[in-house]
Amino acid sequence: MMKLKNTPVNLITWRFALVCVVLVLVFATLMARAAYLQVIEPDKARAENAKRTVRVETLTVQRGMIFDRNGKELAVSVPVVSVYADPLALDKSIAKKVLRAARKNGEDHKALALDEVTLNERKIQWYAQDLRWRELADVLQIDNDKVDSRLRGNTSRRFVYLKRQVTPAVANYIRQLKLPGIHLLDESKRFYPSGEVSAHVLGFTNIDGVGIEGIEKLFENALTGAEGRRTIRKDAQGREVQVLSEEQRVEPENIELSIDLRIQAIAYKALKSAVLSYKATSGSAMVVDVTTGEVLAMVNSPSFNPNDMRDAAPYKRRNRAITDLFEPGSTLKPLAVLAGLDYGAIEIDDTVNTFPGWMRLGGSLVKDTRNHGEMSLREILKVSSNMGVAKISQMLPKEYMVGLYQKVGFGQDTGTLMVGESSGLFYPNRRWSDFEIATLSYGYAVSVSTAQIARLYATFGAGGISRPLTILKQEKPQEGQRVFEEEHVKAVVAMMESVFEKGGTATNVKVDGYRAAGKTGTSKKAVAGGYGDEYVGYFAGVAPASDPRLAVVVMVNEPGDDIYYGGQTSGPAFAEIMSNSLRILNVAPDKDRVARVSEDKNDA
Repeated sequence: MMKLKNTPVNLITWRFALVCVVLVLVFATLMARAAYLQVIEPDKARAENAKRTVRVETLTVQRGMIFDRNGKELAVSVPVVSVYADPLALDKSIAKKVLRAARKNGEDHKALALDEVTLNERKIQWYAQDLRWRELADVLQIDNDKVDSRLRGNTSRRFVYLKRQVTPAVANYIRQLKLPGIHLLDESKRFYPSGEVSAHVLGFTNIDGVGIEGIEKLFENALTGAEGRRTIRKDAQGREVQVLSEEQRVEPENIELSIDLRIQAIAYKALKSAVLSYKATSGSAMVVDVTTGEVLAMVNSPSFNPNDMRDAAPYKRRNRAITDLFEPGSTLKPLAVLAGLDYGAIEIDDTVNTFPGWMRLGGSLVKDTRNHGEMSLREILKVSSNMGVAKISQMLPKEYMVGLYQKVGFGQDTGTLMVGESSGLFYPNRRWSDFEIATLSYGYAVSVSTAQIARLYATFGAGGISRPLTILKQEKPQEGQRVFEEEHVKAVVAMMESVFEKGGTATNVKVDGYRAAGKTGTSKKAVAGGYGDEYVGYFAGVAPASDPRLAVVVMVNEPGDDIYYGGQTSGPAFAEIMSNSLRILNVAPDKDRVARVSEDKNDA
């Protein structure tokens, strides 16, 4: 009987001891595991904790803005959304739906999950039956097959763009579709309010916001800035509890150009009209403030819309004002006269005998359209006499003549620093024949850009001070170098007023309200082995002649039909640009004259 009574007591004691031992072992195991994780291998624990609590936030920056000199926006960044997909996440989502449907239908979903061939067939069917994918393709305006290829072509990928930079309305519609594996990414897109008017100056960015051409590329680093990073720790409710590290973002700079959008628009309209009216292949024009060297307008035709690059062929994107080179023709004749005055070979009141209207130099012929006989310097520029400037050039040492052309900027960049600018074709160190010096005096044997001609005429307008051109707004005038005596420059500028008088090469051009001093230029285009049948028409000048403020150059390349002289093709655009630009700048008129274009035809 005693043994029967002790058995339950012993059993209870044994069970209690067993439970205690188990608890001690569990506690010891937990302690050992905790010690192992915290002492022997703490990095893994920290990493796992960081995955759950640490977040890195990117402090994004918008690309800097570009303004004209008056604060008008030329380039801004607007918010857009890009649509991308995670094909792997999409495939997993479809697989889950297929297996869930199989389980509801009483199928062996575990066996189906192991049967890859059948499972893939079911996934394809499920995807095809979901009409939301067709709606996605329609709203993105992408072919259905292309969408299917990107989503289902390679299901191991984690990222593929469906379409970049869609509108917020499209993004909101896609968000409402609630498609698995489809995500939206906030981005920004460059927008150019002035469109094709300022396209060549501003350039454009690619779809990733990187400057490709123009100001966008020139000031890429300044416009971009740098993103910041902020590393924080959050609790289980998603609340920020600690800032672990913070890198401040570098704000981008805004660029303020010397361009005046009002003058830019006027110049573009006038140039485009000239190119279309005379069936030319292209043209360019520039307006420069002679007192500062600031470029107030730089336009080209044809142009392109930087907001829609689908029709932006390479030939339309070229900034011809700084890249294309032509022999400037008679626009350089005032420089030859100025060279003679500066050297002392001639005086302001001197005359030059051009009889009999032609001469031979080294076996080559220099001639005028007719014999003008004895001519004053003013008359030489008025009728654009090749013989007159050629004879002046023969009075000067070759080294002086060539050195002066180099001194005014030929063969060098103009100073704008713009991407793609050409320094021209001028080789001062080669041997020059008498005939080549003569041709140099009337604008051949040298190839220059429209910008280089603009710089030369800005030098005339500034009284002989040569300044580099700048595309950025200046607080004070740039330092310049005096290359001509002011007395001689003013005399030549006064002579150039004769171009607009009766018998001059630009009697069809009248600048409303202002005395203008200008020069026409017409040159044949060089081809292999000589010169072809195509022409380039120039008109360059300064105004008001009494106290010059602006220099304007207009170039029309390869005008069609039989009208190709610079006074006819480029002159009217010059008059429109000059008169309107001076009024915009509130420059007081120095002559009461109505702008008009007559039907008179004059050589240039």
